[in-house]
Amino acid sequence: MKRQIVLIVSLVSGLLAALLTSVYLSSKQSEFAAKERDLKRKYGEMEALCFARDITSGSVITREDVKTCKTFRMGNEGYVITKDHISDIVGRRTVGYVKKNIALRWTDIEGSERRTGLAADVKPHFRAISINVNGSASVSGMVRSGDYVDVIGTFNFPDEGGRIKRGDPVTCTILQKVLVLAVGDETSKSRARNFGVSSASQYSTVTLQVTPREAEMLAFAEQIKGRLVLTLRNKNDTETEEELPTVEFSKIREQIEDLNRERNPTDLKRSRKKARTS
Repeated sequence: MKRQIVLIVSLVSGLLAALLTSVYLSSKQSEFAAKERDLKRKYGEMEALCFARDITSGSVITREDVKTCKTFRMGNEGYVITKDHISDIVGRRTVGYVKKNIALRWTDIEGSERRTGLAADVKPHFRAISINVNGSASVSGMVRSGDYVDVIGTFNFPDEGGRIKRGDPVTCTILQKVLVLAVGDETSKSRARNFGVSSASQYSTVTLQVTPREAEMLAFAEQIKGRLVLTLRNKNDTETEEELPTVEFSKIREQIEDLNRERNPTDLKRSRKKARTS
C-alpha cells in the first residue's frame, strides 16, 4: 500500500513539475515575442539575403545557396545585401565562414569594392541624377547615402511675356521621399567598407534615385538657375503630404501665425476656443 502511495505521489509530482515547466516556458515565449515586437517597432524590419546553409570561407555562391530572411532595418540598411542584388553576388566567393539565416553583408563577399559601380544600386525603371548642393542646402552637410529627403525648389518664374520676374521668387516642394544614392562619391557600400564611418565630410553634389520624369524636372530646375534645398526625413517616415502649396511672400504673411499655432498644440486649442466664444 505504501509503495502504491509513493508511486502515486511521484507521478503527481512529475505531472505538476511538467505543468509548471510548461507554464514557465509559455510565459517566457510570450515575453520573448513581446520583446521582439518592441524591437521591430523601434528598429524597423527589412528583407535581406542570407544563406540557406552554413558556408565556408572561399565558397563560390550559387542561387541555391541563397534565400531571403528578415533583419532589422536601422543600422543595416545599405550594409546588408537585398534580393535586388542577388545577381551581383552569384558566382563570387565568400570572405570567411558565414552561418545560415544571418543577413549577408557586403563585407562577406569577396571583391565587393569591385562591383559594377553605382548603376548596380539603381532600381529597375529608376535613374540616378546628381544635383548641386552646398552645406546648408543639404542639412549642414549631414545628408548621407541611404537617407530619404524631400526636394524643395525656389525659382523666379517668367511672366506671360517670357520675362523672368526677378525679386519675386516662388518656393515649392518638387519631390518627396527620395532615396539618396550617394553624397559626393560616397555610397552606402563604400561607407560599409569603412565600417560605417563616413568619409564625406564635405561634398558639393548629392545623387538621388528618381523616375525619368522626375529627372527631367530636376534637370530643368537647375537649368533655370533655381535653388534646390534638401530636407531630411526619418527613414521610417513613409508618408507624403498632399496638395502642398507654393510659397511666396504674400503666402508667408498670410499663414505665418497659423503655422506657428500648428507647431504649438496649446496655442491651437486656445485659438479654437477663442473662435467659438467670439
